[in-house]
Amino acid sequence: MDLDCEEFHRWFDQALYTYNLIESDINNNGYSWACFKAQQSAELAIKSILISVGKNAFGHGLLKLYKDISAIFGNDADVGNSVSYLDKLYIAPRYPDAFTEGSPWEHFTLNDALLSKESALKIMNYVKKVMKQCL
Repeated sequence: MDLDCEEFHRWFDQALYTYNLIESDINNNGYSWACFKAQQSAELAIKSILISVGKNAFGHGLLKLYKDISAIFGNDADVGNSVSYLDKLYIAPRYPDAFTEGSPWEHFTLNDALLSKESALKIMNYVKKVMKQCL
């Protein structure tokens, strides 16, 4: 399979950059933003694969994007669970009307931030595994 490793790195390097910013949000009690950055880093990482193989990477739905990758590289149940979890963190961490009361920063906890970071790391490691030709 022909891979566009240059495009892969444009997207995956941004995913890593975003992932590395999660810790500063955690250290500053920015748990909602840590969760959103975990979702974003996972989205960028997943898109890095699709773009590198010449597939459409439109949208923000991680489940759909991961399904497209799974058709090429196979499914990993643990990664699938991480994708499902992070997919729920696209809107809720950012929009005050995502909850019936309160703002996102009041709802997200340290545990949420750590779980989202761990989930994003599982996806990053999956991407590294399937894209080892470009690393």
